[in-house]
Amino acid sequence: MSMTAHKRVTVYVLSGFLGSGKTTLLTKAIDHFTEAGRKPAVIMNEIGEVNLDGQLIANEVPMSELLGGCICCSSRGDLATALKELVTEEQPDLIFIESTGIANPMEIIDEVTDASLILPVELKAVITVVDAPQLLELSRTSRGKTYRLMQEQIRCANLLLLNKADLLQEAALQEVDALVREWNPYASVHYTVFSQIDMRLMEALEEEQGQKQHPNAKHNDTNNNVQHDANHHHSHNHVMAYTHFFERAVDSNAFEEFVSKLPQEVYRAKGILSFSDTSSRFLFQYAYREMDFVKITPKGDVPDVAVFIGENFSKDAVRTELLKLESLSELAAK
Repeated sequence: MSMTAHKRVTVYVLSGFLGSGKTTLLTKAIDHFTEAGRKPAVIMNEIGEVNLDGQLIANEVPMSELLGGCICCSSRGDLATALKELVTEEQPDLIFIESTGIANPMEIIDEVTDASLILPVELKAVITVVDAPQLLELSRTSRGKTYRLMQEQIRCANLLLLNKADLLQEAALQEVDALVREWNPYASVHYTVFSQIDMRLMEALEEEQGQKQHPNAKHNDTNNNVQHDANHHHSHNHVMAYTHFFERAVDSNAFEEFVSKLPQEVYRAKGILSFSDTSSRFLFQYAYREMDFVKITPKGDVPDVAVFIGENFSKDAVRTELLKLESLSELAAK
């Protein structure tokens, strides 16, 4: 079963409100990866019919724009189509999805991971750029819808930039920091000015989701004492999505039992699988502790793969159990 699909196009989701500085981060990241000899592509999706941000990106970077509505509601499926076109026509090394400020990143995570079952793409991280002064202001005053959405964007990030940190006094910055860590104790948090971070932090997310930070990635903080060391999360990393490629078919009953015992931190799982005890392939979906299997015949050369989505679950524990299932089915085959 081990086809070359293990080499996948890295996908980063960039989240944050208009004006928070995420387009600045995007242009910096594109320059960095291009100089490093890699080919980036971008999917932009903004509310409204004209995408002004797109003007800032160099013409040679392949771009797909989803205008007139956000990825999440109006165009379920458009994101998958955009990913497919970029992957097949442009063959990039990495894709940045810059989501509109009003999109809930969970919806986008869901779409990208759906697409990763049939396309050679893999979601590596969600990076959220926070307008620190705006968040502070909202937290002290109106709260409301924008505030709740910011909370969602922060909750599902692997990497958080508290941007415009220079505009806040020390005590105010500590207040924002405390708020953000309460919502997401697992992400690494960096204070930034003009979204300036060491790009090795991004590379580290790509190399191994949830591995330790790059040893010499320096925190670009205005003050280091508030910044906890990003390495303190042992093996429990704030993993949003773990993708597992199967080298062989597994027993369907054993697999069902494994899914029924998934920790509650895993709230979605999906995949395309071959079982050793039946000839058909199956699409499986798991949500709200319920499981569903559908017989499918995928088009093209689609590997056996499963994606697990959740908060702060141990990717290693899930991986170990799946490898155990695979070795059992290998033994049974002998």
